[in-house]
Amino acid sequence: MGEGEVNWMRAMDPRQSKLNLMLLAIPATFYFAYVSGDQTAAFFASMVAIMPLAFLMGFATEEIALRTSDSIGGLLNATFGNAAELIIATFAIWAAYQAGAGSETADVMVHIVQASLIGSILGNLLLVMGLAFVWGGIHHKVQTFNETQFVANSSLLLLAVITLVVPTVYHLTVGGEEGNAGVANLSRAAALVLLGMYVLFLLFQLRTHSDLFATDGINDEEPQMSKRDAVVLLLVATVFVSWMAEILVHSLETAANEVGLSYLFIGVILLPLFGNAAEHFTAVTVAGKDKMDLSFAIAIGSSTQIAVFVAPLMVVFAWMLGVGLTFEFGILETVAAFLAVMIVNAIAADGKSNWLEGAMLLGAYTVLALAFWFHP
Repeated sequence: MGEGEVNWMRAMDPRQSKLNLMLLAIPATFYFAYVSGDQTAAFFASMVAIMPLAFLMGFATEEIALRTSDSIGGLLNATFGNAAELIIATFAIWAAYQAGAGSETADVMVHIVQASLIGSILGNLLLVMGLAFVWGGIHHKVQTFNETQFVANSSLLLLAVITLVVPTVYHLTVGGEEGNAGVANLSRAAALVLLGMYVLFLLFQLRTHSDLFATDGINDEEPQMSKRDAVVLLLVATVFVSWMAEILVHSLETAANEVGLSYLFIGVILLPLFGNAAEHFTAVTVAGKDKMDLSFAIAIGSSTQIAVFVAPLMVVFAWMLGVGLTFEFGILETVAAFLAVMIVNAIAADGKSNWLEGAMLLGAYTVLALAFWFHP
């Protein structure tokens, strides 16, 4: 191991990152889930444990990317950037499948998946970008970012929002059993279209127009781990995230009922907040260093991945299992996603940012979060 390098075990040392202290939530989750049987405590402990594990997954992915080509690195970041949400959603859909179609648990799990996907989009677009604009604006009067990157991502996001609006409007227009069947078929076809568009987007970003998407502050970094240690860390973190996600999903209903939180608030606000916390911190930190291209790539890039890759992938996965997950996410959720994309398009279209624009995004997120908090 060369000078300055860390192995996969040292990467989990709290001296490497204070966030690693939260790894203590893993044995706490084990105790609450399997020893004391306290499902509510297990739910919150597992949610906390996912934060440092998601950070370690992101760190390992970045290390692998630094030792490979830009194309492979970009694909890895696209695949693992939202791995925590992907794993949680997968376990929730599997729980719905095991519970059986039409059961209350299946309905709750489908609702949680839909809410968490919307919450990830809202969190990245409004909360993360808002905090990044404010923190960066405090240190720098006006900041700029790559307009091509913004236009490509925002256009894809708008396409994804259309796939949420159309099934909802379709069901309101047709209604009944015919409407339900039509929404299911429409959602599955739209999911395949979105996945195809995501492949084309990756081709555009990583191959044909990669020079337009160059982000500052990446190529000048030196790897801290060997590729082998980075792969081992990624695998270990993924296994533990999967374990924590399984406990979280199975304890969610009990925790929600005992604490008195709605499934909608848990899915839209809490799960994305904890699952994306490490990524959020990175985006805000680099914004303070005036690396807005990188900050913007994290914030809007993650939203694009959720909307055009993770969401349609979950619809296809649920389709394979016979679980009724569709793009009819509900009126409030659909309107919230549409408004989030609209305000980001309006604020960031000029390729510049300041702290006031960040405050506007945070204000929008607060209003939407309150709506989900008060929703019965």
